[in-house]
Amino acid sequence: MGFVWFWLVAIMMVAYVVLDGFDLGVGILHPFLARSEQDRQIMLRSIGPVWDGNEVWLLAGGGTLYFAFPLLYASAFSGFYLALMIVLWLLIMRGCSIELRMHMEIGVWRAFFDGLFFVSSLLLAVFYGAALGNVIRGVPLGEDGYFFLPLWTNWNIGPHPGILDWYTVIGGVVALIALALHGSLYLAVKTEGALQQRARTAARRLWIGVLVLTIISLIASLFARPDALVNYKQYPVLFIVPIAVLCALAGIIHFLRRHDDRKSFLSSCLYLTLMLVGAAVALYPRLLPSSGDASYDITIEKSLSGPHTLQVGLIWWGFGMCLALIYFVVVYRMFRGKVTLEDGGYGH
Repeated sequence: MGFVWFWLVAIMMVAYVVLDGFDLGVGILHPFLARSEQDRQIMLRSIGPVWDGNEVWLLAGGGTLYFAFPLLYASAFSGFYLALMIVLWLLIMRGCSIELRMHMEIGVWRAFFDGLFFVSSLLLAVFYGAALGNVIRGVPLGEDGYFFLPLWTNWNIGPHPGILDWYTVIGGVVALIALALHGSLYLAVKTEGALQQRARTAARRLWIGVLVLTIISLIASLFARPDALVNYKQYPVLFIVPIAVLCALAGIIHFLRRHDDRKSFLSSCLYLTLMLVGAAVALYPRLLPSSGDASYDITIEKSLSGPHTLQVGLIWWGFGMCLALIYFVVVYRMFRGKVTLEDGGYGH
């Protein structure tokens, strides 16, 4: 049952990164691709009907984490308290910027919310990448399963690291560039004309950065977590995951050159999915490794809820996911097509 819930949480985290990732990418690219007020409105309209729904996966993942692995939830949310408060405020600021910007007629306020949209999207991408880096690297867990992390210490990995060090900064930069690429490909799907061409150009340039940073991050992970390949060596078939990551990257640029925007975007979705799956495979069965004594690792066995709770919860989880999937299918179908400023904003 622990194996099942581990991957159910992983699925929801992947869904959040893939879906809300292009929202963040659009925000990161907002000041660089928009050349006019029309462009800025189109970029916002491209995510307007779906951005808040995409964040449901973050809430669902957090709720499932609390339900299935209460020790991990308690430990992580106390140790990462500072970072979580920063992320919460960034989510609030991004939501305010999206919702309030279009209601403002005064130029200076629109510029303010445009800047807020960009800054909050950029910092969220960096913090998400750094958070994953912290989980892979490990945190200074105590015997009681709790820990504290300052924002930074000496920028080196070790028994007592900070939230930010050279490894987690690499993770933050990878997330920033990868989500910017994801957002540019989404814009190429949803827009037309000059804005679409600028999105394609940005995607080609960002792809080079993602390729280089992906290789660097994989190598850096072996230094930060020397036992990251244990599961891969035990089950060599799992090496198909990093190979598939590189194939997904190749698919992005291949379809991009053919102007097949949808397949290029789907390749980006696959790339993000496989990167997260690869990290989950490396960690399993650990949920939060210790940066010091390995006996303090928070594992599935240590943090799993009772069997009856998990069995009943699986029924309700399945029911809730069916409703969520129906909602997403309906919404994305309703707002399919290119974004315009006429006919309600979407073509068919």
